[in-house]
Amino acid sequence: MSELTRVHLLRHGEVHNPTKVLYGRLPGYHLSDLGLAMAERVAGAVAERDVAVLVSSPLDRARETAAPLADALGLEVRLDDRLLEALNVFEGLTFGVGDGSIRHPRHWRSLRNPFKPSWGEPYREIADRMLAAMSDARRDAAGHEAVLVSHQLPIWTVRSFIEGRRLWHDPRRRECALASLTTVTYEDDTIVSVAYSEPAGDLLPQSGKPFSAGA
Repeated sequence: MSELTRVHLLRHGEVHNPTKVLYGRLPGYHLSDLGLAMAERVAGAVAERDVAVLVSSPLDRARETAAPLADALGLEVRLDDRLLEALNVFEGLTFGVGDGSIRHPRHWRSLRNPFKPSWGEPYREIADRMLAAMSDARRDAAGHEAVLVSHQLPIWTVRSFIEGRRLWHDPRRRECALASLTTVTYEDDTIVSVAYSEPAGDLLPQSGKPFSAGA
C-alpha cells in the first residue's frame, strides 16, 4: 500500500521592523506582538494533527514562530539552513519604487536581470534546497506530517516549481501570507497535491480586525 505524508511549509509571523528595511538573513529581527499571536494561533491549529517532525530556518523570526508549535506538539525543533531566507544584495536597505536604495545608480546593475534574479540567490537554487529539505522531512515523518518553518520567497518559489509555474514573478502576487501553511502531500516519495491555508488569517493586518497584545 502507498504511504501518504504531509509536509507543511509555514511562513513565520509578523516581524518588528519599524524602519521597513529588507532584513533578509540579518540577525536581531524578532516577531512583533502580533507575530507572536500568529505563531500561537498556528500552534493551536496544528496541535491535534499527526505532526512527527518540526524543522525551522535558523533565523530568529522562524525559531520564534516554531517555539509555540514545539510546546503544543511536544517536539524538539530541528534547525536546517536549507530553509533560510534567500540571499539578497539589498539586505539591510530600504527598497521600493522611488524609495531608498533603488534611487542610487550604484544599485542599478543589481536589477539588470529579474529572471535569475541578478540581485540575489537564483530561483532554481532556492527551489532545489527547499525540495531537498522537504524530502528529508518527508522521509523522517513517513506516514505522518512535518512542519517546516521558512520564509515567503523560498516557500513561494518551491511551490511555483512544484506546480510548474515560471519562477520569476511579481512579489505582490505571491499566495503566502504571514503565518500561512502551504501543505505538500506525498504519496510515498511523489508529490501528489499542494494546498494552502491561513490559520491566522483573521490576524493579518489587511483583515481589518483590531489586535490587542493582551488578547
